Amino acid sequence: MFKRTSTANWQGTGLEGRGTLTLQSGVLQDQPYSFKTRFQSEDGKAGTNPEELLAASHAGCFAMALSFMLTGAGHPPEALDVSAVVTMKSEGVHWSVAGIELKLKAKVPGVDAAKFQELAEQAKTGCPISKALSAVPISLDAKLV
Repeated sequence: MFKRTSTANWQGTGLEGRGTLTLQSGVLQDQPYSFKTRFQSEDGKAGTNPEELLAASHAGCFAMALSFMLTGAGHPPEALDVSAVVTMKSEGVHWSVAGIELKLKAKVPGVDAAKFQELAEQAKTGCPISKALSAVPISLDAKLV
């Protein structure tokens, strides 16, 4: 068993306040976030937000899980390029995660398309982040290149 820790500091109101996010690894150290960075910055360049970090976590977890599965099946991947898109919806002032779309382009020598799809689906449902997010619809578009 192991634990990972991240911290958030927030000051002010939800609309006008500001906060910082820090990760145990130090990759993010006092990274600013705010209402603007979360809901108004369409290009995402104004700062990070929880949904962006969730997408990164999911993409990384899925890629690693699939790599282990493919390698275990005798087909070590050369490349797994994964993007995760977290879609948010609002119901009045309340926001929720409406779904997550995983998109995968993979270079895996020697694997047939059916086995690849089978393992990709298993990784989608079996990776720890997918399990934690099981209340949210998760779709997968997996392609061999």
